[in-house]
Amino acid sequence: MLRKNIKIALTLAVIAGLAGCATTSDVDKLRDELRGDINQANQTAESASATANAASREAGEAKAIAEDAKATADEANSKIDNMFKKSMYK
Repeated sequence: MLRKNIKIALTLAVIAGLAGCATTSDVDKLRDELRGDINQANQTAESASATANAASREAGEAKAIAEDAKATADEANSKIDNMFKKSMYK
């Protein structure tokens, strides 16, 4: 009787163990899903990088325009100062 119970217990343990294991097709399916997720993440990262590069270029252009405007304003201020000084000596 004890032997029979041990055999039944071992059989149930093996069945439970096999039922809990993933099959090759399950592992392949998970691997494919993971690859899809990784590819999507890479595409998102590449898109974000392209957007950041475009923003950086635009910021560089804006900086150049601002520097040019500052130089023009400095030149105008210098001319106004010179005109004011000349008017003071008259």
